Amino acid sequence: MAARGCRALHRESVGQRESSPEPSERSDAWLIARAHELIVASQVNDQQLQFSTADEINELLDEGRRRGEPSLVAQLLRASAVIRLVTRGHAELADPLLDELISHSRRHGLTVMEADGRALLARRMMLVNNHEVTLDETAKALAMLNGKLSPDPLTGRRAWERQVALALQDIALVLTQLGVYKMADEEMTRAEEFIRSSGGPHQIAVHLINRTRMLVGWGLRLERADRMDEAADRFALASALATSVEGPWPDSLHPRSHRDQSAADQVPVVGSAHALAKPGGEHVPRLDRLLQRSRYPRELLITSLALSRCLEHDGDHDDALEVLRHARREMVGDPSEPPLQLSLIREFARLCGPDDGQAATALSQYNAALESELWMLREVRMATLISRRDHERLRRQHGDITRQALQDPLTGLANRRALDERMDLLVVDPDAHPLSVALCDLDGFKGVNDRCSHAEGDDVLRVVASTLRDTLRANDVVARYGGDEFVVLMPTTTLGDAEAALTRAVDAVRELPQDLSRGVTLSIGVVAVTHQEGSGHALTRADAAMYQAKRGGGSRVFARRSTVPLGADEVVEPDTPA
Repeated sequence: MAARGCRALHRESVGQRESSPEPSERSDAWLIARAHELIVASQVNDQQLQFSTADEINELLDEGRRRGEPSLVAQLLRASAVIRLVTRGHAELADPLLDELISHSRRHGLTVMEADGRALLARRMMLVNNHEVTLDETAKALAMLNGKLSPDPLTGRRAWERQVALALQDIALVLTQLGVYKMADEEMTRAEEFIRSSGGPHQIAVHLINRTRMLVGWGLRLERADRMDEAADRFALASALATSVEGPWPDSLHPRSHRDQSAADQVPVVGSAHALAKPGGEHVPRLDRLLQRSRYPRELLITSLALSRCLEHDGDHDDALEVLRHARREMVGDPSEPPLQLSLIREFARLCGPDDGQAATALSQYNAALESELWMLREVRMATLISRRDHERLRRQHGDITRQALQDPLTGLANRRALDERMDLLVVDPDAHPLSVALCDLDGFKGVNDRCSHAEGDDVLRVVASTLRDTLRANDVVARYGGDEFVVLMPTTTLGDAEAALTRAVDAVRELPQDLSRGVTLSIGVVAVTHQEGSGHALTRADAAMYQAKRGGGSRVFARRSTVPLGADEVVEPDTPA
């Protein structure tokens, strides 16, 4: 794997890694850029190379998890899931990755990445014909990105805008698969705003291709409803966008077996858009080649429809019919593109329909009535999506109000009020015992504010809070206690297990890069809470234990087993060295 930054990916660059640095020696930005390259490679390479991309993204994801930066982990989870979704026979391997992406993003407040995960989950549900879950997840994704979005303060604005554009495009692609083209067009328009300000040639090319695909599907849908003028307008616009793809195409990440060939000669949807706008025999040789390289249902269906129409235009009725017949055989049992499959069935029925005029008229009338019913069903589906989106948005707004009252605005952790409420419940809950409580204090934090600025001090607090949250279990409660102090509630955890887990957290903070931590470390005092004592008494003991950790040199855990509170100035020998 040659070091390449974001240069175009070629077949030989996947899986060849003998002389290149390991992922652990690469920057976060390189890992993300490489993940995007692997997504592209997985969509165009042969199956063996697809397996190589899957192996490599696994290594990148492992390295991302080791580093623990939430946004990095989320982006690598997304890339890993997408590679599974586009690899034939491997879609089910995306399920645990999507679950992890959604839960990880929700846990760290990465709204854009959670929305993207839900859009990808909706896409996965389309593959198994589960339209109910598809609608639910799409509605949730729409609600999460509805309205004005606030940039992630820990992510550069350009990188954040690219994440938003990706999420909006993933939502639009699902809406396109559902046949809800008007809503898909709206989301693509929103994505375009972010791509214009922050997208490079690859992002621009992908966006234009996706929009071309959407417009082709929309035009075919309008044809089925006998709205021919509107359909022609969509095909003309799709062809114009397909022409625009040629600008950024040479500088995109897409591998090109022939660098002198246009996008129209290499991307089935692009070449088909020109043919559908102006059918004719001149398109047939190109479409023949594109049909051979069509790997996905949408490519097969669109290219087959375009080729059949051009053959029919040239008078090759039998060949046109055979193209459609082959596409129908290939699509047996695949539920992923229902609107395009309907267009295929309609075109096939039209070409092989009866010669008898009366029978043809009856068939035409039946088709018109059926399409009218399908049009109404599409309207109902769109109304259902809008209703679910609005319901989800209201639910989230209510949840946001409640969460803001219980959340520290700087770190996103539970605040003092939430800590008090949760601790009072855990202390009296027998199922929560053994219960351990830890108080954490940053060593050297005052110096950060003195040497640097309060803004940089805030960044350090966010990084440490995120590291604590990542290192500990999902059911451990991490709260900001005030200033540079944090409290950790650890239900069903013995003091020994708590000490071991907190020691890992101390090590993780110590090993943070200097530019993130500014050299601060953690001192932690941890105690076991008894059934008889109140939460205030337990926190007092944890606070005293924390001071013992500081007196021992800091950057360590002091586990206090005695239930007698220590004075902050009392010096004792440690109960347990850590």
